Amino acid sequence: MRTPLELESTLTDRYQTTVPATVRRALKLGKRDKLKYAIRADGEVVLSRAGAQDAEDPALSAFLKFLADDITRSPQHLKPVDKALVKRARALTAKIRIHLDERLSPEDE
Repeated sequence: MRTPLELESTLTDRYQTTVPATVRRALKLGKRDKLKYAIRADGEVVLSRAGAQDAEDPALSAFLKFLADDITRSPQHLKPVDKALVKRARALTAKIRIHLDERLSPEDE
């Protein structure tokens, strides 16, 4: 019996890791692709590439259906986004910076 190839990677302080190149090639992964983790009863975890059917979020799907139905029923309620609202949203978020390599705060751990 062939010995499976074993690889390892390291978790960052934010519990992120880089998928080794060999694994990326084996799964034919590209940037922004999604991964699927299957946890077996014996504790084994199987990593695979998530398919399009795996990407569906039931809550988001239900919300999008609600919006589509509402737009169909009442198209007169649609309004363009006001330029002042866009300007305000940009002002409110202008100073927000996200640093993916920063340590998580204790309450986020």
